[in-house]
Amino acid sequence: MSEWFRVFKQGLSIENPLTVLMIGLCATLAVSTQFQNALFMGLAVIFVLTMSNVLISLFRKAIPSEVRIPIFIVIIAAFVTIVDLVMKAFVPGVYAVLGIWIPLIVVNCIILGRAEAFAYVNGVGLSIADGLGMGIGYSTVIVLLAFVRELFGTGHIVWFEGTLISLPSGYAPPSLLLLFPGAFLVFAFMIVGARWINERFEARKEAAACRP
Repeated sequence: MSEWFRVFKQGLSIENPLTVLMIGLCATLAVSTQFQNALFMGLAVIFVLTMSNVLISLFRKAIPSEVRIPIFIVIIAAFVTIVDLVMKAFVPGVYAVLGIWIPLIVVNCIILGRAEAFAYVNGVGLSIADGLGMGIGYSTVIVLLAFVRELFGTGHIVWFEGTLISLPSGYAPPSLLLLFPGAFLVFAFMIVGARWINERFEARKEAAACRP
């Protein structure tokens, strides 16, 4: 169980796919203009990443290494299709905004990278931990990024037809935050914060290891 949690926690901080590994940035910066859309995108990635990890790990010994990448893509595409159809049926408004970014999860570097680097060489239990950790780590960053950009870029947070949070009426939101330069700026601060947390975590581990 300790190994399971170790793998799970790596995706949250030490090997976070966005702030540390720096993969899957295109969709992240494009989708993170609205909190609502980012949340659904994060949930979609968690589902696809975890389920594809499970299936690939389960059948890894039966998958020939020569054709593993095409097989990975087919498996991932199957789960992306499920997400695509479910979102289209139950949250059509969100689906209309996310548009092409849902099908493009198939070629997201995070999904394919974890299939190749982890699920293909590890058991089902650890692959679930990796999928959940990486997925939640990704979702945490994209949701926080979207929250900051939408709140300070528009002055409020919208949830479907309602308003969750609204800044004072005198606040003049800078539209820069909703553009790509604003996304890069906010994301840069998030990287700094994540690395600061990781360094403190590693320092505590080293200090604990040196104690008699």
